[in-house]
Formats: sequence, structure tokens, C-alpha cells
Amino acid sequence: MGSVEELDKEDKEETKEEVNVWSDVLGSPRYVVAPMVDASELAWRLLSRRHGAQLCYTPMLHSSVFCRDPKYRAEALASTPEDRPLIVQFCGNDPETLLNAALLAEPYCDAIDINIGCPQAIAKRGHYGAFLQDDWELLKEIVSKMSQGVKIPITCKLRVFPDINKTIEYAKMLEAAGAKILTVHGRTREQKGPLTGLASWEHICAVRRSVKVPVFANGNIQCIQDVEKCIEETGVQGVMSAEGNLYNPHIFEGGYPPCWEPATEYLDLLDIHPAPSSYIRGHLFKLFQHIFLLPENANERTHLAQNSTMESFRSVVQALKDKYLPYHEGHLIWRRENEDYNLELPPWLCQPYVRDSPEVHVSKVEAKRVQTETSAEKRDYKDEDGNEISRKRLKKLRRIARRPNKPQVRVKRGSNLCDNCPNPLGSKCEYQLCRQCCRNKCYTENLDCSGHRNLTKTRRKMAIDFAMQRKNGENAS
Repeated sequence: MGSVEELDKEDKEETKEEVNVWSDVLGSPRYVVAPMVDASELAWRLLSRRHGAQLCYTPMLHSSVFCRDPKYRAEALASTPEDRPLIVQFCGNDPETLLNAALLAEPYCDAIDINIGCPQAIAKRGHYGAFLQDDWELLKEIVSKMSQGVKIPITCKLRVFPDINKTIEYAKMLEAAGAKILTVHGRTREQKGPLTGLASWEHICAVRRSVKVPVFANGNIQCIQDVEKCIEETGVQGVMSAEGNLYNPHIFEGGYPPCWEPATEYLDLLDIHPAPSSYIRGHLFKLFQHIFLLPENANERTHLAQNSTMESFRSVVQALKDKYLPYHEGHLIWRRENEDYNLELPPWLCQPYVRDSPEVHVSKVEAKRVQTETSAEKRDYKDEDGNEISRKRLKKLRRIARRPNKPQVRVKRGSNLCDNCPNPLGSKCEYQLCRQCCRNKCYTENLDCSGHRNLTKTRRKMAIDFAMQRKNGENAS
């Protein structure tokens, strides 16, 4: 393997007249914050930039919704002068729609990224993300059409194939179609959730050596040492962090702050750049991941889960700070006996979240299955008439008991797409729409949808009742 300097020299000699997007447009960033759905919003990006991030991506945006919904577009493009360089990421499978979305976003960012790496089930249903890697002709058309249609660079974030040679061929195809930067996530489409496992830096290195455009690496990044090691082993220009950044936004500084410090800084940024409460709650849960594992913090965890106001978020942060600051400053000695804690770092410090390996996860699932079957055999479940209840029927009864008022939604046969757009519909939606279309319908027609929890009619009625009560109180006084 050649050194990073040798690889860079080869690139410059072979692309003398081409603009190097990484250095000339983006300013040679090495530390990159990934595009994360409901997580890489403006306030979080600004927090990450304060602590070492040199390039950030927006959350993944749906190109079709972006084109037709001005409100969605305005929220997605929220930014500040400090939030640059910035890359906007889109998902989709229609070249014309993706081009139109890119044209709308072009004035507000430095590059446009195409998501061809999302492995989730919703991407499979919508036929985008990593599920486009089976249709190379369509991908060629998408990348080339967007590259020719906009003035700023087009980049791609992709996952690898199990076969290295096929991955190299795939990367070369995207480069030839017009991609100016390739971000290679060193995992396959099947490596996700509890089966994530380790990313293959060997695949990333092979792509880096085979293409002329800059390459970012993604995967196995939990601390600053991983970043430096990845650059050294693969020769990439930059390293992207997703999960590592969420659990420790100081990752690129190499620090491990007490969790209440980035949490407070993030909440202060939200006073200027608001975000949905679901985003905020998600960030706080990750920052407090290790401290919430302690049984004594069950009340704070429940309080965070059940409330959605900035006051409640701040009260949780303050309560945890008051509880653990004396230990952090050394006024009290932290000792826990007979508990399985991280012996390297105390639980109130931001630190990586380490999953079980796929093998360990599978063994645990199998052990739990055997235990469940064994215990079920020992029990005798019968109905009121004394007839034995099957396991399948018992499972259904338990589900009904948990949610007795669950709305019964009739799903159209042969269709799993929204009536108004090509996005996947919500399986629990009362109007057979995706989340965004349902929200718009409820707002414009003053409706409720318990499946999507869009309670526009209920909230408006509450607001009117409150106003009437207040008016009656004023008249009485």
C-alpha cells in the first residue's frame, strides 16, 4: 500500500485540470459529521463544529417531499454562515425529481450528496438508499443527470458489496457517471442493527486506490484514535462519524466531557435554532446512554421519555449534573460493587456505545428462545371454557391487552405506497398516507390521526377551550 502522500501525488498528476472538490471547494476537511435522519439538524451541526467537525451533512431528505413541500424545504435548509461547508443529502429513485431537488438546494450548500447507502426497511419499500445498488443503469442516469444539471459538485454515500472487486467496479461506475467524492461505508447492506459488526477498511482502501476522486471512510469510528488509524490504513482524505458523534460530540477533539456539558450547550443552541422535541430527546438519550443504565436514574430517564418541553429537558440535565458533579470533581469517591460498569471511564462521561458482536447477539437470541419455549411448555394457558390457548392466539391477546384502543386500519391490497406521493405509507395511518402527507391533511382539514399522532383537531379544540376559559375569567374579574 502506498502512503497517503503518494496517493495524493498520483491524484494530482492524473487530474491536473480538474477541480479537487475536497481541497478547493470544501477546504480539505478530515473530520466529517454524517447525514443522520432526525439527528444532524442545524443545532447539532453547530455543536459538532464547535468541537472539531470540519464538514457536516444535513439529515437525509426525501427528494419528492422536498420538491413539493415549501415548509419541509425551509426546515431542511435552515443554516447559518458558521454552518459551512455544508452538504445536502437526498434520497430518491427518480432522476428528474432528484435534479429538481438539487436545483432548489443548490444556493444553500456546497455540494449535493445522493444517499445510496441507507439499509433500512423503509428504504427497501421506497426503493432508494442501498437498494439502488442493484440497478446500476438507474444510478448512472441519476448521477450523470444531476452532475450535468447543477453547478455544485455531486457526491455519493454508498455501502460495499461482500466482493471487493465488485465494490471497486461499483465505485468506478459512480465516478465515471460524475460523482466528485465517494463516501464508502465499509459494511454491506445486510450489516445493520444488532447484526452490524465491523466495517471493512480493506474495502475502503481498495476503493481509495482505484478511483481518482477523493474518498471519505465511514465505519468503526468511536474515538479520535480510530480516525487517525483509519486515515493511515486506508489513505482516505476524510473520515465520517455518525454514531460516534452522537454519543460524544467532542469525538474529533479527543475529549470525553461529562455528559451534562454538551447537553447544556446543545439546549442553549436550540434556544436560537429550534428543533422538534423528538430530535432533542433522541440526542439527550444518547448523551446520557451510560448514565441511564444505572437503576438510580430511572426517574430521570422516565421524565425525559414522557415530557417534551425545553423546561423538562433542562430539568433532567440539571438533576443529573447535581447528582454526579461531586464525583466528577473528586469531592465524592465513585465506587460501585457487583455492577457491570465500564472500568476505563465513569458512566457520566460521554463515551462510545459498544454493541455485542453479531455472533454474541445471535447466541443470546437463541438462548432466550429456548428459555421461552421451555417456560411455555411448563405453563398451561386455557380460556374460560377450559380449552388450551395456542401460542399464536396468546401473543395476539397480549398485544390487544397492551393497546386495547388501537385503531383498526384497513390497508389496500397490493399497495404499500402513499396515495399522494411515492413514499411508503404509514401502516397505522387512518387516511392511508405517509407521515408528511398525513400531517398536511390533518392541518388543512382540521383532522386527527391517532396512527401518526397528528392531533390537529384535538389541539385546536384545546386551544379554543383555553382561550374561552381565559376570556371568561377576565370577564368575571
